[in-house]
Amino acid sequence: MSVIEALIFGIVQGIAEFLPISSTAHIVIAQLLFGYSFPGLSFEVILHLGSIVAVVLYFRSDIIHLINAFFRFIAQRHPEDRPEFFFAIYIVIATLITGFLGLLLEDFLAESIKTPIFVASSLAITGFFLILIERYHKIGHRTEKEMNLLDAVIVGLAQTLAVLPGISRSGSTLIAALYAGLNRKTAVRYSFLLSIPVILGSSVLAIDDLNTGALASIGTMQLIVSFIASFITSWIGIVWLINFLNKGKLIYFAIYCFLLAIIVITMLDPSTIIQAE
Repeated sequence: MSVIEALIFGIVQGIAEFLPISSTAHIVIAQLLFGYSFPGLSFEVILHLGSIVAVVLYFRSDIIHLINAFFRFIAQRHPEDRPEFFFAIYIVIATLITGFLGLLLEDFLAESIKTPIFVASSLAITGFFLILIERYHKIGHRTEKEMNLLDAVIVGLAQTLAVLPGISRSGSTLIAALYAGLNRKTAVRYSFLLSIPVILGSSVLAIDDLNTGALASIGTMQLIVSFIASFITSWIGIVWLINFLNKGKLIYFAIYCFLLAIIVITMLDPSTIIQAE
């Protein structure tokens, strides 16, 4: 892998990770364009690590506030800490649902669904629901204070779908949160904070697949470049998406998903086996 290729892989990972457009499809297309296949999951762990560091640093104040409010409510029962206490609980509940069902589904996923046609169909479905939630579903006005257990269950179940190749984790959680009646700001905040334990958890589970030999074959400079690129573009993606959703339209992401679905069908070999994100 050249330094330029490592840079591009890092950029692709960072931009696609938090936008509702499926990082799986983008990474696979990038690999095919360069004719490069990752040696196991080692390099992908490095790419995801950049995204994790970015989201944790960006939301560091929010995370510290949530943790303080959580334990302060347990110890002192301050009423003003109650919404944040339950918001943290709902993050844990959605994560547990996703973790349990995700591991269960992975054991039953057949190789036949890890194909370009399935990925393209998943992208098209994501685009369809983005249009549906934007055009035909009234966006709610509920904030963290009005969240309930059902919201966490709905989002957790939706996030589980990201185990399927081509389904965007951020897209599924955002759509589900908006469908449940949360306002845009709350849905985006919940989706981003929920990404931390999920991506971190999947990376930890992949530690067993880390291969120092495989990483060495990529090159130290390439690993550093890809990590930095993933970190910087993940940060840019977070900032841009938050600002865009406050005034933009989800339909633009839907159009992009449809176009990407066409690219996947036309560019990828039908016999290609694709791993879920």
